[in-house]
Amino acid sequence: MTYTVALTGGIGSGKSTVADAFFRLGINVIDADIIARQVVEPGMPALAAIEEYFGPQMLTSDGALNRRALREHIFAHPDDKTWLNSLLHPLIQQETQRQFQQATSPYVLWVVPLLVENKLYHRADRVLVVDVARETQLHRTMQRDKVSREHAENILAAQASREERLAVADDIINNNGTPDAIASDVARLHARYLQLAAQAVSQEKS
Repeated sequence: MTYTVALTGGIGSGKSTVADAFFRLGINVIDADIIARQVVEPGMPALAAIEEYFGPQMLTSDGALNRRALREHIFAHPDDKTWLNSLLHPLIQQETQRQFQQATSPYVLWVVPLLVENKLYHRADRVLVVDVARETQLHRTMQRDKVSREHAENILAAQASREERLAVADDIINNNGTPDAIASDVARLHARYLQLAAQAVSQEKS
């Protein structure tokens, strides 16, 4: 198994910015959110199952998944969230494994927003947390998703707390500043992860 660094952080923390920086250094990035979107694209069996279960209102006029409608429905109906997870999680897991097998970089960056909530951190060799102040999270989420403060607070409340994420972190990137400020942190961690990955390979061989 390729040496795996799991990257996580709350909504609005800047996980994508950090992941892109590692990608530019030649590291394979496996993003659970991107995979989750791929498995429900038009024409995929999962989207047909969602339409059949929830009704046509879960699709947009051009046949894509209406993410906002689905998200709001799931918030209000927890039992339906269980059904949805049982549909999507095996498909996401299958595609994740396929991408891991195809990875060619010395280590892999596995981006998992719900790493703590789903207790997946034990599957990684190292956990990197992108940490920001709660107020920064709220502000970025409201700006990016065009949602009210109340809605953004509800999303944060449904996620693991900042303290819970930091408790499982091996490494932390503070992303309260500008995106440019993280480049040096990523470069430093990249050098460290190359070293750790090489050590893991040599231990396997010995």
